[in-house]
Amino acid sequence: MDKIEHIGIAVKDLKKSNKLFARLFGSAHYKIEEVASEGVKTSFFKSGHSKIELLEASNQDSAIAKFIEKKGEGIHHIAFEVSDIISEIARLKSEGFIILNETPKKGADNKLVAFLHPKSANGVLIELCQEID
Repeated sequence: MDKIEHIGIAVKDLKKSNKLFARLFGSAHYKIEEVASEGVKTSFFKSGHSKIELLEASNQDSAIAKFIEKKGEGIHHIAFEVSDIISEIARLKSEGFIILNETPKKGADNKLVAFLHPKSANGVLIELCQEID
């Protein structure tokens, strides 16, 4: 894994949270994107070399809606940049990690993504991200 790519934060109200984080970082978000397949609307902020991704549920059946219902707003996942997501999935699987989606899927911010189950990572949902060429 190359670096922390972003930290995902589940929020109830993206518009309200964008204002809060703009005040926190002293600059506005640089991108809003909906990932319909995941039922989520995202907003990205830069923080040094990393990013913060705010995630708002766009439907009540989405993973983010269920997360907020169960745990409330807060850190949802930590994403790591990888150069070869297929090889990294294979390596982590061989190390005993539970892979939630062994075939990477298109995520937000022009990335291929895959997730590790929190049960195999001390309760933390881990996202692997590879830039799409």
